[in-house]
Amino acid sequence: MIKKIAIFIITTLTLVGNVNAASDGELLLKKNDPSEIKECWEGFNRASFALNQGLDKIIFKPVASVYRTLPSPVKTGVSNSLNNLSNVVTIPNNLLQGEFSKAGDNTIRFIINTTFGILGFIDVANYIGLPKYEKEDYGQTLAVHGLGPGCYLVLPVLGPTTARDAAGSTLNFLGGDAWYNVTVQNDTKHFSDFDYYSSKATAGVDFRAKNYDSINNVEKNSIDFYASVKSLYLQDRQQKILNTDKIVDTQNDSDWEEIEN
Repeated sequence: MIKKIAIFIITTLTLVGNVNAASDGELLLKKNDPSEIKECWEGFNRASFALNQGLDKIIFKPVASVYRTLPSPVKTGVSNSLNNLSNVVTIPNNLLQGEFSKAGDNTIRFIINTTFGILGFIDVANYIGLPKYEKEDYGQTLAVHGLGPGCYLVLPVLGPTTARDAAGSTLNFLGGDAWYNVTVQNDTKHFSDFDYYSSKATAGVDFRAKNYDSINNVEKNSIDFYASVKSLYLQDRQQKILNTDKIVDTQNDSDWEEIEN
């Protein structure tokens, strides 16, 4: 009950922020320039960003450094498995966005990779020629249906997002994420809370390892690291919403992947 109340409060606050961000009479739709997204809570955001930098230096960066030394097949397998697992959120959002063909392709990918691919460790679907996989989430679905991003937000541990996407992420805990449902929400006797949270932690380490050099370069060459991360994140997020391959500054989708909330 407490968890549901907390989720309701968070959702309400983020949606209120979204309405306020569009109160100038023009709703920020999915094709707006990311620079138009408002900075409503800069003090909180910078404090949260500083906290995340501290956690990165003492936890994520060292762990990612060790992770990078693992054999390439192992790292590729872990990434494949995490991508396969994210299908349980991507598929319903394909349907909500009216992308029925993609939903079918991703369902087939999930079944094939989960079985023949050993829980997704091997991307068998790729070898047999199924279309390229693209992650979707509830924030993207809200954007596709015209809801503006609202204010920029940096969450402790979870990192950069927007009011809309933060609200969309709460849907994962309200039945929108099958993996959460069978691990945390319900006692299935086959999985536990540890399975869910360890998969999220692994996804964070995998992301940090993939972006190890890119993040270091941005931090080293930025006058304002916070502003640089904000700009890169919002541009990359916009690409994902529009499903475009347009290059973001000096990075592409494979270099700057979003951490799933």
